[in-house]
Amino acid sequence: MISIDAAHKAKLMHDLRLVIEDAQELLRMTADQVGEGALGVRSRIEARLAEATRELKHLQDAAVHSAKAAGDATDEYVREHPWQSIGIAAALGLLAGLLLRKQ
Repeated sequence: MISIDAAHKAKLMHDLRLVIEDAQELLRMTADQVGEGALGVRSRIEARLAEATRELKHLQDAAVHSAKAAGDATDEYVREHPWQSIGIAAALGLLAGLLLRKQ
């Protein structure tokens, strides 16, 4: 399976949300279109929109769960190793300061 980082997942969820909104607007605009072909297309689009909406909700729930798990793991590590955490934070602050000073 292809691994997708958080930024790509966020963009994918945003793009999927826009596609869903556009498709829903298109369905509203063509609501007065009649005919067997139009009804078939509308029902397929509605089914796919419902599926896409469920998948988007699933992706959002997974992202929230991952963020909470990362936060909990960080909190647990900091509570178990407070002095190491302070040292790491100080080292990162020093490194950031050195990098910013050179610019």
